[in-house]
Amino acid sequence: MSGEVAGLRTYEVRTYGCQMNVHDSERLSGLLEGAGYVRAPKGADGADVVVFNTCAVRENADNRLYGNLGQLAPQKAARPGMQIAVGGCLAQKDRDTIVKRAPWVDVVFGTHNIGRLPVLLERARIAEEAQVEIAESLEAFPSTLPSRRESAYAAWVSVSVGCNNTCTFCIVPALRGKEEDRRPGDILAEVEALVAEGVVEITLLGQNVNAYGSGMGDREAFSKLLRATGQIEGLERVRFTSPHPRDFTDDVIAAMAETPNVMHQLHMPLQSGSDTVLKAMRRSYRQDRYLGIIEKVRAAMPDAAISTDIIVGFPGETEADFEQTMHVVREARFAQAFTFQYSKRPGTPAADMDGQIPKEVVQERYMRLSALQEEISWEENKTQIGRTLEVLVAEGEGRKDKATHRLSGRAPDSRLVHFEKPAGTDPRPGDMATVEITYAAPHHLLAERPALSVRRTRAGDAWEQRNAAPKAPAGVMLGLPTIGAPAPSPVVESGCGLG
Repeated sequence: MSGEVAGLRTYEVRTYGCQMNVHDSERLSGLLEGAGYVRAPKGADGADVVVFNTCAVRENADNRLYGNLGQLAPQKAARPGMQIAVGGCLAQKDRDTIVKRAPWVDVVFGTHNIGRLPVLLERARIAEEAQVEIAESLEAFPSTLPSRRESAYAAWVSVSVGCNNTCTFCIVPALRGKEEDRRPGDILAEVEALVAEGVVEITLLGQNVNAYGSGMGDREAFSKLLRATGQIEGLERVRFTSPHPRDFTDDVIAAMAETPNVMHQLHMPLQSGSDTVLKAMRRSYRQDRYLGIIEKVRAAMPDAAISTDIIVGFPGETEADFEQTMHVVREARFAQAFTFQYSKRPGTPAADMDGQIPKEVVQERYMRLSALQEEISWEENKTQIGRTLEVLVAEGEGRKDKATHRLSGRAPDSRLVHFEKPAGTDPRPGDMATVEITYAAPHHLLAERPALSVRRTRAGDAWEQRNAAPKAPAGVMLGLPTIGAPAPSPVVESGCGLG
């Protein structure tokens, strides 16, 4: 199948990295569609424009990019007019290197100037040479740009960009710049507009989301923002990611507990349980502070599901340091933990530190930590058996749903739930299903009996409208056709620069 749609130029955006990159990719898609491109249909042989939105925090991020670019080289050579663009954190870092290593790339742009993509593509086409444009500071807040959101029922909303922290394992602040906060009124206006379109769940997004307000001199700005979302009629679920323990204050806990539509779910990166390692990481909290926050959250919200990010094998980590991480995991009893083996991230202070840990040692510690967290996750999930939960029906969450004839969705605390459809009802993504949990696995819950009830929502209506078959045009077609094919799943890596 060709990537062509009714003679119009098609595009594909391939996303790697954190949630911020996923959100940026929605903006890139919106910019391209505003410029007259249409999304390449699912299963097409290729698109006229392929955009890589890259991540720079993995040791092999550049190898992954150049491998993918190499696979496209013969396709581009055989397809006149095809263009390839590279943006995101790796583009911001490597700049001219990309075109030197992959001279068939047409456009390289950075994290600060994503709004320039359509112009750069057109300039590259006319000039017939690569266009490399990297801005050193933010040109426009991403949320002011057009967007093609991947979900009709859930949305990301940026509250800030950039980060003021100096964690030694993270290069993101150098690539995304210092923190810049949006005005509260602009954030709430975007949320209200999304709700009017049918969205029922939003996730407030920032590299260090709860530092929001630092530039305005208001330490309680984030808790005020959470409470303000509670006043938006029709908004059923509010989440946020990722907070930093240093900035996690009691007023945020109170806002979570007292605002009905703020979910009792918290993803708070730990990174290490050792005070020595935390100091080497330049993480401005210690074990006692972290566990103290967990204790306060659980006191205010006993049903809260808490997840985290952990790095194993940071330079200089001893066996005693690692045991401190295991201690925190046992004490905190995370519902889920994203665990990572430390790898050198070029451009970070940690990459040049003494005491790099042999890979076999890192692997052995990683396996022990994973086994412990798997056990705790399973035990915590078993406490949900017998509970009745309202699940936001999702699209594409359950990979085995077609084979099992089940549906999937997220509980209020974000646990993944698979459930049986009730007879005579076909819940849509965005609808709410009330289910009784009968079985628990380490990474999901199961309702083996049909859903007790289904509440149809405006979000389900929005999903249905988005996925309706487009009507055949009558006479002259004005505007662009709607392409309803879902995009390929982005490679989202928790812990890559968020928190």
